[in-house]
Amino acid sequence: MAVLLHRLGRSAYRHRRLVLGIWLVVLAALVTCAGVFGGRLDDRFTVPGTESQRALDTLGRTLPEASGADAQIVFVAPEGHRVTEARYTAAIARAEATAAKAPQVKAVMGPAATGAVSADRSTAIVQVQYSVQRAEVRPSSLDVIEGAAEAAEGNGLRTSVGGSAYGSNGVHIGPSEVIGVAVALLVLVVTFGSLLAAGMSLLPALLGVAVGLAGLLALTPAVSISSTAVTLALMLGLAVGIDYILFILSRHRQQLARGIDPRESIALATGTAGSAVVFAGSTVIIALAALGVIGIPFLTVMGLGAAGAVLVAVLAAITLVPALAGFAGARLTPKPG
Repeated sequence: MAVLLHRLGRSAYRHRRLVLGIWLVVLAALVTCAGVFGGRLDDRFTVPGTESQRALDTLGRTLPEASGADAQIVFVAPEGHRVTEARYTAAIARAEATAAKAPQVKAVMGPAATGAVSADRSTAIVQVQYSVQRAEVRPSSLDVIEGAAEAAEGNGLRTSVGGSAYGSNGVHIGPSEVIGVAVALLVLVVTFGSLLAAGMSLLPALLGVAVGLAGLLALTPAVSISSTAVTLALMLGLAVGIDYILFILSRHRQQLARGIDPRESIALATGTAGSAVVFAGSTVIIALAALGVIGIPFLTVMGLGAAGAVLVAVLAAITLVPALAGFAGARLTPKPG
């Protein structure tokens, strides 16, 4: 293994433009496939063989309108007023009528029918029942529900919408993820004392995560993949990616400090530290893939998706790091003192 990885590191260093180009082409191809053929994420969780799942299956066969997704519109009257006042009840009734016309809506139940009014009469809830599961709810239908809520706000009511129909159907990278990457970069800069070395640690990890997530999303038309599986793959891929890259990069910089030629140094680092990376990654992949033994579909997909992200992280560590080290050359040598 060490000899094979040594040769791989030396070859990646020598053909660094080709290696980097292959990774970029693969990423572009997967992103294109995900954009053109990728479907929506599916957050329907089933646990075959359990009593609760059999009950849900029976409900879906005998009363499908009660087993679909649901949405709620919450109406709050202005301070000092009640939702039972004539103008507010009229606004709520109009919202009910609008929601009932939304595509895929099976039934709309207002507070008059359900009694969903708070004790102080300041808040009321309208229930919207869909005839389809959340993953099948069309955005246009949700737009109608939101439009009904906004129309009621014109009459002085404060509104908000929610329910299972509004679950996540995509990958959202928000400020928290960006802040996390920025903090990781800061820690790496402080640790290495070099912006170049910190970037060398982070860039292959981010590229590996991008490839892993794009590959996962490209499979959505053929496999039911949940947003939880994507999130887990993102977290594990980034965490182990940085960790594995640090193994090889730290060994490479130590050897550069001893005066070893950059090409031979990265080959040795890939052969020695890279062996540890492959072993560690293999154990993680096996452990995650073992989630399939449980026999719960969504756990199986989560495990295999995360295992795929870890596999890509290992490949990035043993190929991308030597290639990028070739571009950096001797500039990765730590400064004396």
